[in-house]
Order: sequence, then C-alpha cells, then structure tokens
Amino acid sequence: MDKNKTSGGDAGGNARQISPISRPIYRHGDVFHTRGEELEREEFMRGEARGRLAVALDVLTDAMVLVGQHGVYCASERNPALPKMDLQAVMAGIGGAKELVASALSKLSEEARERRGRSEG
Repeated sequence: MDKNKTSGGDAGGNARQISPISRPIYRHGDVFHTRGEELEREEFMRGEARGRLAVALDVLTDAMVLVGQHGVYCASERNPALPKMDLQAVMAGIGGAKELVASALSKLSEEARERRGRSEG
C-alpha cells in the first residue's frame, strides 16, 4: 500500500493518512523472493509440492524459534517459567501447523514411493 494512500475516514468524510509503520510486514508472494534459493533447491530435490512443503516447514520452524525467543522476555505473571498466554497460543498454532505440513509431506513421499514401486514391479 502506498504511504500517500488514505484509508477509512471519519463521519465527516475526512480521510486519514496511513503511516508506513501500519503497513503489513508480510506481503503476498514475498516468500517466493525471500526464500527463492531454498525453494529452488528443495523443489529440485523433492518436486514442486513436496519442496514447497519442506520450505513451509522451515518457515514455521523459524517463526517458532522467534516466538520462543520473545517468550523469554514476555513471561507469564502467573508462572514466570512460561511465556504469556498469547505467545503460548501462537506457539501451539505454529506447532499444529508444523505437524500438518510434516504429515502432508510424509504422505506425499509415501505415495511417491508406492508409485515407484508399482512402476518397477
């Protein structure tokens, strides 16, 4: 979004400026640029779908590490050994997504092995 664009407005129809800080950090398609070399390598080794899932798993792992590091500084007031509840929820969500991606990757690999076995036999 261009920083000179406006968004919304008040009841009088006055539009307000959007500061560059309020822009989203991630933009659709960024991962193909920022992880381009990794994607190319994984897609070459595993095929397009499995390669992208492998990179997605890496992205989720990186996010989990960053949230975990943040959790060190944002300890729960009830139990200082744990991160705050919102960080725990984010970690649980990322962990669940990792499990789903890993299981899909495993299933695709298993199906590929079965296809190779049938074509050789």
